[in-house]
Amino acid sequence: MQAILRNAILGLALATFAASTTSVSAQSKEPAGMGTWKLNVAKSKYSGAPAPKSLTVKFEPAGKGVKLTTEGVSADGKPSATEYTADYDGKDVPIKGSPAADMISLRRIDALTTERTDKKAGKVVQTLTRAIAKDGKSFTVTVKGTNPKGEPINHLLVFEKQ
Repeated sequence: MQAILRNAILGLALATFAASTTSVSAQSKEPAGMGTWKLNVAKSKYSGAPAPKSLTVKFEPAGKGVKLTTEGVSADGKPSATEYTADYDGKDVPIKGSPAADMISLRRIDALTTERTDKKAGKVVQTLTRAIAKDGKSFTVTVKGTNPKGEPINHLLVFEKQ
């Protein structure tokens, strides 16, 4: 049971991202959403599973898309890591390290908002909407769908730029 909960939390937290590549302001040379971000557990809200102890996310430009890597510690103290590289074209690409999904796709909603669709064995299991703050110092991720046990989830994750 604890392993299932850990996997659900880990899958949720690690599967929550899609970075925007549009500049936040004319003064910023780094594309919006790129860099290293840490989960603010106190400001985040989890429904259906406990929050991880920590989660750090790194976004790097990759062609017309993004490369994402994560490192974290689940609620039960186990280390976690995920990785993917994807364009914003809606095409499925593999995600490594996620118990919740084996494929993801990204699409851009607007300059600061992206949507990620997670699939497991061809079935959509989660939709994650990432909204970057206008000042570029934080972003939120809304996660809706099911965990690896098929139970409903609805989370709001808050990340801060490092």
